[in-house]
Amino acid sequence: MSFEVRGWCPGAHRPMMSGDGYVVRVRPRLAQLSRAQALGLCAAADRHGAGLIDLTNRANVQVRGVAESAWPALMADLEALGLLDADVATETRRNIVTAPDWVPGDETEWLAMELTARLDELPALPPKMGFAIDAGAAPVLQDVPSDFRIERGTSGGLILRADGRDMGVPLPDMREIDMLIRLTWWFMQSGGPEARRMARHTAPLPEWATGTEAPAAPRAPLRPGAHPMGAVQGAGFGQIRAADLARAIETSGATALRITPWRAVLLLDAVPGPRTGLVWDADSPLLRADACPGAPFCPQASVETRALAETLAPHVPGTLHVSGCAKGCARVTPAATVLTGRAGLFDLSHNTLAGGTPAAEGLTPAQVLDQFGAA
Repeated sequence: MSFEVRGWCPGAHRPMMSGDGYVVRVRPRLAQLSRAQALGLCAAADRHGAGLIDLTNRANVQVRGVAESAWPALMADLEALGLLDADVATETRRNIVTAPDWVPGDETEWLAMELTARLDELPALPPKMGFAIDAGAAPVLQDVPSDFRIERGTSGGLILRADGRDMGVPLPDMREIDMLIRLTWWFMQSGGPEARRMARHTAPLPEWATGTEAPAAPRAPLRPGAHPMGAVQGAGFGQIRAADLARAIETSGATALRITPWRAVLLLDAVPGPRTGLVWDADSPLLRADACPGAPFCPQASVETRALAETLAPHVPGTLHVSGCAKGCARVTPAATVLTGRAGLFDLSHNTLAGGTPAAEGLTPAQVLDQFGAA
């Protein structure tokens, strides 16, 4: 294995060192930043980092390129903006993703708020485990990594579903979070820590949590374009220049910002339209391509990735994944075309994950482009 598997995710209190400095992850509550918070975060990313903001597949944001000496000042800015948890333990537990089109007073909002208020009742779960609160009219987070899901069932009520199981258990009113917390304790007491994730935990569920109801038919994720709540703007490879995001907020009149798990942001009350540095075309090839930061930004990558992916994406049908190594951080599901970096060159495979059985090995970037007529 030519890469290192980390057993935790970066946070603000515990950032992760990358090739361009610290990666500092911020977890906005309910995935929302007020206008002031969003503009303040953009200013902090410019002042203390590389001026780049990542959008993660759990609807968090990351400030990239933070020097070790600049991290304390960034933390002070995040504290002033109300974007810090009290400590690393709280930050790690508050791994909650919510359907991004929630409205004040709906079930998604109040369930997420109740779970946040009761984090101290959870056991010490493995650090990458998380929750999905998906209580809209139909599920939308079905492909977002989460271990315990509250979502709409086929009956119209809410169900609790353990990840990796097809069926969920109906939830009684006002007991939803009680049952979710109870399921986390069962996970810990039934050998779950060895599996580390719910989907890999093979123990039979207890009778009270055994699923009897399927999730309702899912709805489509948010895509760039006009939205009833404002405007959705995409981000190629899930990364935005802080200056471009700040300009989009200011020129669109947005009152707040919602982070989505799909490399896009929802600008609340914004005037729709294209914005410099963001993606407005929902059919843009950039939104079909996944690429990690690559070399030199990630010490585990041996190849540059994003320039190649950007050039190649219009010439590749279906999904494209360009990975700096076999770890495949940018995409956890198979892609139609996969390029995996190895010893400074690329292996090409199809309909697989990064590191899958190659159809061609040891290709230079020029050879890759030539193969797809993109040279």
